[in-house]
Amino acid sequence: MNMRKITALFIFLTIILSSCTKEKVDENEGYNMLLMGHSFFRPYAERLEEVVIDAGYKSHIQTNVFRGGENGRALDLWNSTGNENTLIKEILDNGNVDFMGMTGWNLFHHPTDGYREWINYALVNNPDIKIFISISPIDFPNNWEQRALDYGFSSIEEAFEYHISQNFHQTLIDSLRSEFPSTNIFSIPTGRASKELSRMYQDGLLLDSISHTGPYNSSLFTDEKGHQGKMIVYTGALMWLNALYQVDLSDNNFITGFNTDLHSVAQMIMNSHDPDYNQ
Repeated sequence: MNMRKITALFIFLTIILSSCTKEKVDENEGYNMLLMGHSFFRPYAERLEEVVIDAGYKSHIQTNVFRGGENGRALDLWNSTGNENTLIKEILDNGNVDFMGMTGWNLFHHPTDGYREWINYALVNNPDIKIFISISPIDFPNNWEQRALDYGFSSIEEAFEYHISQNFHQTLIDSLRSEFPSTNIFSIPTGRASKELSRMYQDGLLLDSISHTGPYNSSLFTDEKGHQGKMIVYTGALMWLNALYQVDLSDNNFITGFNTDLHSVAQMIMNSHDPDYNQ
């Protein structure tokens, strides 16, 4: 083989090898996110940066705005005259926001109130912004089964599916998509982390010493209301990583600190999520 052919072959192999060994994550591909919600939204947002940076998205930026209970709803944040309202508007006024995430709250009579106003405001300086709604779990997990039966469902699983598909997808997201047809609006079924891990707990499938209710680090829930313990929070944060950055969790090596394979749980939940409501 003459020298010209050898040189050409060397260049070709160099290109191929460079392509094969290139980092999956480009540090310049991190997103700028504005995240607002209440206590069933906040823990995932606070852990999101941790799992995103660990996955290699070094330029990830997020601004978190939280208020408890109803005060963390999109509508209440919109109507607020406090610092939170001002901060949200300042971030949106600066532009370059890639994602705006809001907590899901079922307003039966006027479901898009608050969401509509924030999206309209965001689009002025962020025309390509993507909107996601994090769907919270049904609260008071100790009463899930009985409440499901009381409302005419055969099981809590059936009640959860109705909660997601009817209360949020059809009632809220479909309405917002109709009003903002050029904007990517989707959901993350975060609350299913609570439901799935609770089922695994009941079936004896968790590989950790975990209480149902108790301390944050060693329990599924921290109180009767159903606020999330660390295991649920990390599962939900991994779901957000998959939903927002399209990370295949089977290839992700984030260390959760638990023996239970939370990556598989999170990926399973996201795989079963209605694809029409993915990003």
